[in-house]
Amino acid sequence: MYLSTEEKKEIFEKYGKSSTDTGSAEGQVALFTYRIKHLTGHLKKNRKDMFTQRSLVRLVGKRRKLLDYLKEKDIERYRSIIKQLSLRK
Repeated sequence: MYLSTEEKKEIFEKYGKSSTDTGSAEGQVALFTYRIKHLTGHLKKNRKDMFTQRSLVRLVGKRRKLLDYLKEKDIERYRSIIKQLSLRK
């Protein structure tokens, strides 16, 4: 698999509260962003892979919902994760 357990722990440690806190919205958004970048690179090489394209669209929707949740609950956390991940919006 493209993402090992150690890499996931690093992502959650960097963006979440700790390496074991996998439920925080910031950690999940960071993980989704990593997966989206990976799938985007795959689709650049394999442009006719419709299953991957569908998966990418679903991931982007999940990330958007989490970001909307963060925006409603705590605008500062939302702004910080947007800035850290260099997302548009």
